[in-house]
Amino acid sequence: MSKLRHFPLLQRFVAAFALLVLVAGCATTPTETMLAVPAPAQKYAAMVIDGSGKTLFEANSTAPRYPASLTKMMTLYLLFEALEQGRLAKTTLIPVSANAARQPPTKLRFRRGEAIDVDSAIRAITVKSANDVAVAVAEYLGGSEAAFAAMMTAKARQIGMRSTVFRNASGLPDAGQQTTARDMAVLGMALRARFPQHFHYFSESDFMFRGRLVRGHNDMLGRVRGVNGIKTGYIRASGFNIVTSYDADGRRLILVVMGADSARQRNDHVEALIQRNLSPGANTTTRLLYAGEQ
Repeated sequence: MSKLRHFPLLQRFVAAFALLVLVAGCATTPTETMLAVPAPAQKYAAMVIDGSGKTLFEANSTAPRYPASLTKMMTLYLLFEALEQGRLAKTTLIPVSANAARQPPTKLRFRRGEAIDVDSAIRAITVKSANDVAVAVAEYLGGSEAAFAAMMTAKARQIGMRSTVFRNASGLPDAGQQTTARDMAVLGMALRARFPQHFHYFSESDFMFRGRLVRGHNDMLGRVRGVNGIKTGYIRASGFNIVTSYDADGRRLILVVMGADSARQRNDHVEALIQRNLSPGANTTTRLLYAGEQ
């Protein structure tokens, strides 16, 4: 009889233990969150890394993509390197050839034989994304744009960009010019770490040139506190691309978004990624909802 009296107590103990196990299991089971993506899967790629290089988010990060004007980040990397090595100064005049002058917009509309100083050239590339100036810089430093593009690819390998090939200095359409979101994150990190004395150029939203105000189109600047650059890009084959640097409250991020359907959607997505990675949900997984999916 004594054994029968203790049986309900044993049942209650087993039930309580099972409940604890169930609660613990629920606490460690990842919850799924949805993230709307402003691009189809075949164009979209993204990556978020922190200041130490740790990956916080990635999607299609090693899939080949067209860089568009993100290309100019490497053009500027080599220009900053030339400044550092004393091969030119910020007052050095860079001549504009007929080839550079005939580049399609966006550009500053130079005529053949005109020149631009290095300081203005940097601003023209970072703010205006001027194709004519990018080609002029390439010809000045490399002798020809093709030779400079080979230098760009070699530098990409040197800094750890494993899958990028450059064919021109501007990012204008070329089927052979490809990169990945991961490589663009590596380049963004390298620019910020290697050239802190020049990184302020990427945070400028306008500049004066020949008496007129030249405005840029990186609308992330001033939109989110902590965003301090760096570069946008678009060609039809790529969609709307951006590499963004965030630095505030002890947190540093580099974010890459490629392939968006519009600049506004791209910027909204970057802002969403910043917020998600500054205050990430504990133990969650993310399911992407691509544009056009139900």
